[in-house]
Amino acid sequence: MPNIQSAKKRLRQSLERRARNRAAKSTLKTHIKKLNASMAAKEFEAARSQFSSLCKLLDQTASKGIIHPNKASRTKSRLSHAIRKASVAS
Repeated sequence: MPNIQSAKKRLRQSLERRARNRAAKSTLKTHIKKLNASMAAKEFEAARSQFSSLCKLLDQTASKGIIHPNKASRTKSRLSHAIRKASVAS
């Protein structure tokens, strides 16, 4: 445990940031799972609307530095490709 006042503050700040970042990442994962569930159930209109909100969420978390911008872009690309492929296949 830190003894110096500035180190104590730094610990408090890092714990708050960690909790905030973990919550944001968990929200992202939940939205991705819901999107995949919609595609599995062949609900492509719902999947498209979820995809647009997920894109916004990915961009927001990337701009805050919670995830890397390339990861956000890669995730959007993979999901859009999966939605197109699944909707064409059925």
